[in-house]
Amino acid sequence: MAKRKLSSDINVVPYIDVMLVLLIIFMVTAPLLVQGIDVELPEADAASLSSQEDEVVLSVTARGELMLNVGDKQGVPLSDEEVVERIGAIIRARPDKLILVEGDARVPYQHVAHGMALLQQGGARKIGFVTQPREQTSRR
Repeated sequence: MAKRKLSSDINVVPYIDVMLVLLIIFMVTAPLLVQGIDVELPEADAASLSSQEDEVVLSVTARGELMLNVGDKQGVPLSDEEVVERIGAIIRARPDKLILVEGDARVPYQHVAHGMALLQQGGARKIGFVTQPREQTSRR
């Protein structure tokens, strides 16, 4: 009678199955976790903010160009990296600084959301929107 040798190999197939299931779960949930942008907007009934001399405004033009009203390149379109760098410097100096976003009415929302994401990357936690008040129309 021939003696059988014991096999001491570990069966890794179930571990691979579990790993693939976890990978799929993380691939599906990861994009959902980074979609939100924390924005503090004023209430609808709140009074308008008083104009401050040192306001920081990110302007989004109709073509999707980003411009800041601070620094030496005011009115000049900035790259994404420049926006993040400049906002980061402002936030490091004043962490509670309110950053205003001024978007052209014709610009696609995608460009405004991209600008807000850049502000968040730079460390901005308080973001507001600049709007023009509607003219009062009489409703009867």
